[in-house]
Amino acid sequence: TNLQWLNMFDVAYKDKSGRDKSWQVATRARQPKCISGQFADPDAVVIVPFHILENKIVITREYRVPLADYEYGFPAGLVDDGESVEQAVRRELEEETGLSLTRVISISPPVYTSAGMTDESVAMVYIECSGRPSTAGNTASESIEVDFVSPSQAARLCGNPTLKFDAKAWLVLYNYSKAGHL
Repeated sequence: TNLQWLNMFDVAYKDKSGRDKSWQVATRARQPKCISGQFADPDAVVIVPFHILENKIVITREYRVPLADYEYGFPAGLVDDGESVEQAVRRELEEETGLSLTRVISISPPVYTSAGMTDESVAMVYIECSGRPSTAGNTASESIEVDFVSPSQAARLCGNPTLKFDAKAWLVLYNYSKAGHL
């Protein structure tokens, strides 16, 4: 199945006892990375913004159709063709939050969150930012709220079992709540 944002493949492989097997893989690429070998560049960025003046981490609460609910997370988005990770961060941060990138703190290598199902990779990018939140740059299909969170607020959010979190965001927020800083 090939769609605009997602493609499905049956990938043939041999298990450790030499038996022929097949695995279904979802990918954003024209062919799965396990076939192309194109693992070097991330598909997307997940931005962990720290707002200097507020002295708090910036989170998003975004409606996600598969969850039929809002999910707590961070600004994120696909890296466009020909775009660097830093360019994608600057663009997605502005589009989703209205905030401005002031400094990149660190960029992870490509990391995978659901490797049993997809080869999608993201770069986790820790940054400092400034400005006032605005969702004016959101597309019509995006429903995003922006908030500043202190370590104690992060602890309350992470401790609420009724909330839905992006896995990466929950881990970052939990550690932020325990350490008191990023």
